[in-house]
Amino acid sequence: MLIGELAERTGSSARALRYYEQHGLVEPRRDSNGYRIYDEVELRVVHKIHALRTVGFELADMHPFVACLRAGDGSGDGCPDSVEELRRKLDEVDAATRRLATIRGQLAAQLADALAAEPGEPACGLHRSVVR
Repeated sequence: MLIGELAERTGSSARALRYYEQHGLVEPRRDSNGYRIYDEVELRVVHKIHALRTVGFELADMHPFVACLRAGDGSGDGCPDSVEELRRKLDEVDAATRRLATIRGQLAAQLADALAAEPGEPACGLHRSVVR
């Protein structure tokens, strides 16, 4: 298939496909007139790229999944390097979740302190008529 068809079938733009090619993720072959020709594997690769981007992977981290797809793994997730990359990303998400939980706790405490001020009197000591 030509680049326009692959773009249409994957919901990508031709520009994005060329960008993926520059990063070594998509590998078209060239026909005699120089046009990029894509096979069904490239269709699966682009779908995998989209799925990985949705969960926060950078293009540089996608090579193990693409190599796994090219090696015949149906999902691109079953090869050792893909599994390692999934573990790394999960650890990253877990760390971000812990950071967000800490921030949430701090904000909840600040809000509770603000609401604990005397009724009708702002915690900052200013009267409501002064603060607009």
